[in-house]
Amino acid sequence: MGAVTVPPVAPGSPVPADTPAPASLEVAGLAFAYPDGHQALFGVDFRIARGERVALLGPNGAGKTTLVLHLNGILGGGAGTVTVAGMPVGKRHMAEIRRQVGIVFQDPDDQLFMPTVREDVAFGPAAAGLKGPELEERVDRALALVGMAEFKDRPPHHLSFGQRRRVAVATVLAMEPEILVLDEPSSNLDPASRRELADILRALDVTVLMVTHDLPYALELCPRALILSEGVIAADGRTGELLGDEELMRAHRLELPFGFDPRAVSSGAAERA
Repeated sequence: MGAVTVPPVAPGSPVPADTPAPASLEVAGLAFAYPDGHQALFGVDFRIARGERVALLGPNGAGKTTLVLHLNGILGGGAGTVTVAGMPVGKRHMAEIRRQVGIVFQDPDDQLFMPTVREDVAFGPAAAGLKGPELEERVDRALALVGMAEFKDRPPHHLSFGQRRRVAVATVLAMEPEILVLDEPSSNLDPASRRELADILRALDVTVLMVTHDLPYALELCPRALILSEGVIAADGRTGELLGDEELMRAHRLELPFGFDPRAVSSGAAERA
């Protein structure tokens, strides 16, 4: 099936602006094969403007992880380009790129390894040279953004899973990134924690790329979605319209939960401030 393209929408605006906003992320002609010969990406192209919240959807094996690992230079050497905040991803800008692209892993315990929450959130900025009052201010600001300020002196392993995920987000926000990449942010969360995280993500003044199989969560949070399938962008458009296209969903092995109708969800659900 050929690619389906619906004009992407900036949050809060039903009609694309005539003048494109500055891009947080541009991917052009990205192709990549692993050393064993497996071709994971076949020429991926998309652009995400500053402040957009975009879901990256696709079946297992579509190339989502390979794509994400190109965003901060963990993988490279293939064809095409990745540009973050105007900087090409490559050796020349690698340190700044890795500050600008904050990846929150699916398991928060992959990011939390210090004795206290404060030390975990301070780790990145301290390694970048921040210290003293400026470092403490950065830590306090990041924890406040995720509603975890009162847990600053607690050991991370004493927190609930949902609280640890919020601290993991804070460790990335403390670096003041250009783009926040979230890998399955709703996985293993109870309904209350899921809602709390959604409220936090909606309030952040940062570009968000959310990699998820949780299609209702994508609809709730992201006005725009990309469908990556067999190493190419198969569709790019309004999340509700893509999820409501039964033929498109079937072609790319995406399934909504039983009884969930994206057309019954308010069209502004993902655009609430």
